[in-house]
Amino acid sequence: MSMNMIRKLPTPKEIKELYPLSDKIVETKKQRDKEIADVFTGKSNKFLLIIGPCSADKEEPVLDYISRLVPVQEQVKDKILIIPRIYTNKPRTTGEGYKGMIHQPDPTKKEDMLEGLIKVRSLHTKAIEQTGFTCADEMLYPENYRYLSDLLSYVAIGARSVEDQQHRLTSSGMDIPVGMKNPTAGDMSVMLNSIRAAQASHTFIYRGWETVTSGNPLAHAILRGAVNKHGQTIPNYHYEDLSLLYELYCKKNLQNMAVIVDTNHSNSGKKYLEQVRIANEILHSRRHSKDLEGFVKGLMIESYIEDGSQSTDDAVYGKSITDPCLGWEKTEKLIYSLADQL
Repeated sequence: MSMNMIRKLPTPKEIKELYPLSDKIVETKKQRDKEIADVFTGKSNKFLLIIGPCSADKEEPVLDYISRLVPVQEQVKDKILIIPRIYTNKPRTTGEGYKGMIHQPDPTKKEDMLEGLIKVRSLHTKAIEQTGFTCADEMLYPENYRYLSDLLSYVAIGARSVEDQQHRLTSSGMDIPVGMKNPTAGDMSVMLNSIRAAQASHTFIYRGWETVTSGNPLAHAILRGAVNKHGQTIPNYHYEDLSLLYELYCKKNLQNMAVIVDTNHSNSGKKYLEQVRIANEILHSRRHSKDLEGFVKGLMIESYIEDGSQSTDDAVYGKSITDPCLGWEKTEKLIYSLADQL
């Protein structure tokens, strides 16, 4: 056979029963979910920073990084709401390379999906216990979402997944904000159609169940830049891009108009140090237009303890093994600078 079934994995319900959450965590998530939702509905004018490593690789440095955000959040709490990134699934263009902690709980060892599911749930749980932050993750596999549905406060749908029907329909059943990235080719209408689908109710098959969703009014756009037919990156964070998206949004009559701007990926051409300049330009655009001030709800920034990236064979503590990230010193300085401008 070309497909070999290794073992039957526990269901999300079984994993949740084996690794339950404390009442304190449940209450923390409830409070955080409301605070974050209020930004998207316009009840709060705080600015969101969805920030952290390109991919979570090892528990110790990830928790170390998130713990460093705690005193920073306290300093900027009147203006900025931080949502740490714990991205445990890593999409790969060719299917090769490190696919994230859910595949490889230890990036230097072989894949183990069961251990990965347990490790990922443990990491998200510890983040809340130790820092009070509920975090963001990317939904690479819609069927896996429920393993973490009681822990996450934000979900992103990647550029390669945003056209997929299952991602759109699963997003319509979530009660937390879901960011839909523009596809790699950059077509904004694809992204907006995904938001429209996620905001509507649907009936479909999910994990073997006939499922009905009520629609997610917190689904919104993420601009991450694009790639043309020659493989050249095309940024879409400039004032003109934001204004165009605002106009397209208005024509679609979608709920809770909102965009998060990804400062890395094709917006920076993966030149991670450019994230500082890009973030500052976006705040300038918001100051220049009342429409954009209310429309641009935040930034997505790839940041870790050390600047840049490394291979999985290297062992630099807190340095990305996937896309290059902004180091901690530059990150801290940037957050305070953004707060001063808001």
